[in-house]
Amino acid sequence: MLTTPSIFDRYEEVRGRLPTATTATSTREISALTDISDEVSAFVFDAFGVLNVGETLIEGADRRLDDLRSVGCHLRILTNAASYDRKGAVEKFRRLGLSIEAEEIITSRDAALAALTPGLWGAIAAPEDTLEDIGVDLLRIGQNAENFDAVEGFVFLSSSGWTMEKQENLLLSLKRSSRPVIIANADLAAPRDHGFSLEPGHFGHLLMDEGIDTVRFFGKPFAEVYDLVEQSLPHVGPDRIAMCGDTLHTDIMGAAARQWRTVLVTQDGLFSGHDTLEYCRRSGLHPDWRLARI
Repeated sequence: MLTTPSIFDRYEEVRGRLPTATTATSTREISALTDISDEVSAFVFDAFGVLNVGETLIEGADRRLDDLRSVGCHLRILTNAASYDRKGAVEKFRRLGLSIEAEEIITSRDAALAALTPGLWGAIAAPEDTLEDIGVDLLRIGQNAENFDAVEGFVFLSSSGWTMEKQENLLLSLKRSSRPVIIANADLAAPRDHGFSLEPGHFGHLLMDEGIDTVRFFGKPFAEVYDLVEQSLPHVGPDRIAMCGDTLHTDIMGAAARQWRTVLVTQDGLFSGHDTLEYCRRSGLHPDWRLARI
């Protein structure tokens, strides 16, 4: 069973594979993001645990985004969710009740697909994913073990329906023939309505544990998604961008590595019900600001 302590401990175990960052030396408690809107020109939001939990909007998130727009702040959503394309992302956030434009959403899927080279790729994807936004040849990877050996690389978009039997087939195929593995969601786990789900990052690190050295992660805390955000905010300096997230090893670490400011949101995400100060102390990862909900 996944728990906050077990997820945190696993992030610490794989920390040598993550970017390095120097975080804040002290954390200031705030009650709302509008408290710091004069210090920040652009707020970048994680989704799960900050704006929503599963298919449920966190109370007040829609109003807070409207408040920040009204004082002239730029808004971006930076999500590691790679199970659906850009159109699906826009539809999801609007269905949750958020006023958001397509260009304000940056996903780890965007970054991962930009790294695909010509050839036949094995797509590990949710059954409902049409894969129409992917501009390379694809073979959907399922139970058929022969398919694993037929492709020139793997793009891991979703862990929906992924099993340890499939994971073993993937590992054995990679040991027979080394090929790139693109992990399009670097998260180990994500908060859902009824607990945590294992995400593609978890399975990527399992491969690395077994000596597979062709795994490449996309999404927070890795650099490519931050490049995309900064490209969309050409006139905003890094010290005027604040990342608002619920995890230390993805949201806070990744943003600090870019010299962004950081806000740890504590009530609904990974650390819900836990003392985040203790986890900050244990990891040495400290946000600039901390609040319960945005």
